[in-house]
Amino acid sequence: MITALSPAHLPELSPRRLPTTRGEFAVLDIPPRAGVTVRGTVLLLPGYTGSKEDFTLVLEPLAARGYRAVAVDGRGQHGSDGPADDESAYVQDELAKDVLAQARAFDAPVHLVGHSMGGQVARAAVLLDHTPFRSLTLVSSGAARVSASQEQRVTLLRDALAVMSMEECWEAILAMGPPEEVGGPARGIGGPEQLQKRWLSTKPAQLLATGRQLCAEPDRVAELAAVPLPFHVLSGSHDDTWPVPGLDAMARRLEARRTVVDGAGHTPITDRPTPTAQYLADFFDTLAVR
Repeated sequence: MITALSPAHLPELSPRRLPTTRGEFAVLDIPPRAGVTVRGTVLLLPGYTGSKEDFTLVLEPLAARGYRAVAVDGRGQHGSDGPADDESAYVQDELAKDVLAQARAFDAPVHLVGHSMGGQVARAAVLLDHTPFRSLTLVSSGAARVSASQEQRVTLLRDALAVMSMEECWEAILAMGPPEEVGGPARGIGGPEQLQKRWLSTKPAQLLATGRQLCAEPDRVAELAAVPLPFHVLSGSHDDTWPVPGLDAMARRLEARRTVVDGAGHTPITDRPTPTAQYLADFFDTLAVR
């Protein structure tokens, strides 16, 4: 089934290209609202099978608080190009270097936000070089690999991608129901045609490589805790991908700000975008005050 989020008054957002030293990336880029004090830039990374459009409903509220909000498709993800069959282009270190290049395309350090798998890539980028960043927010992204139940779902999708075309996989996804807690290719912002287009434009090698990462990610929290950045761990009040108690524990280890969005699941950016944007901006504001 398709779980499309298409409110009657979705913002009209036009993608553009962000040039970097590692190529161009598709972004949704919303400047601070006119008349509002400019407070900084936020770079937002989507999760597995997701895209920049997942952040659609949080971009305008962030802009209203004075933040330039930039949601980006990673290499091979929806609107950003990448090889279809070469998984080496999507190993975590390469994706992290892409994020560093994206951040350096702006005039000042950015607030980095990563959802789910995007959080793991964000963490890897910060561990390579924290200087392009003002802070790191992990949204529904845990300390290590995904839960056993979600690993089974990701593995099922990877196995299907290994023997089926993207079109064939899409039909199977609709018949079986998506792995929604990981993001789900048939769940998100937009109508059925938009979600299908997102799936078909994503490179299979990207999905295979990042799916493998989700199932094998080591615990790097101690390493991250040594980085001199402010941290924020945000999640919904229920999550099967990285259970909430584990996210609580990770936040304590990082001495991070901890936010739980009541009534939201693994994707608070679409489940409850208004309070999620408020919590993000509240965290960024405290750093501006400092």
